[in-house]
Amino acid sequence: MPSKTRADDSAAPDNRRADLIRAAARLFREKGFEGTTIRDIAHAVGMRSGSPFYHFSNKHELLMAVMEEGLRLGLARTTDALADSTLPAPDRLHRLVRTHYGILHDTGSDFIPVMLYDWRSLPAQYKRRIIELKDRYDAIWQRTLDELHAQGRLRTDAKLARLMILGAINFSATWYRAAPRAKSRGAGRVGLDELAAQTVALVLHRPTD
Repeated sequence: MPSKTRADDSAAPDNRRADLIRAAARLFREKGFEGTTIRDIAHAVGMRSGSPFYHFSNKHELLMAVMEEGLRLGLARTTDALADSTLPAPDRLHRLVRTHYGILHDTGSDFIPVMLYDWRSLPAQYKRRIIELKDRYDAIWQRTLDELHAQGRLRTDAKLARLMILGAINFSATWYRAAPRAKSRGAGRVGLDELAAQTVALVLHRPTD
């Protein structure tokens, strides 16, 4: 009688690859790249310890795939958020800020924090692909900030504003905790909507200023 087929042998290869990327993102965020083994990742998705090498040549390639997936998802979410081409620039900036907070803090959003924490662990030959995607993401922000600067609404240089805003939001991955649902008032914590509004207020002049 044939032996029972394991999950990693029967599932579609594309699905298994996606499972590995998600599990790696979670584990890299929790334990760090150096603290996570291929065996850990395989165990998390019910694979044999050597099976991930069917999909990835090495752990660094898997790290690149995690970062690439985070930027791909971020680009898609940002494009959707700005789908209304009639939005004025201040509203576009608010959507950019709120979307980026969500990319970092929504459930299952482990990909971009991994890029922030483990960028130095990625070899140079893998960084090129990630930088290309990041440049596309930055360009979306820069167009809106350039427009705000031309309108006199921005409190600083447009490129500097992008670096400062994204740097500040990204750093929230180290300290932000969502406000408790039942006790959000007076709990000393804020939700992402309020955090986004406060972030925008720091860099924009009011129309009457």
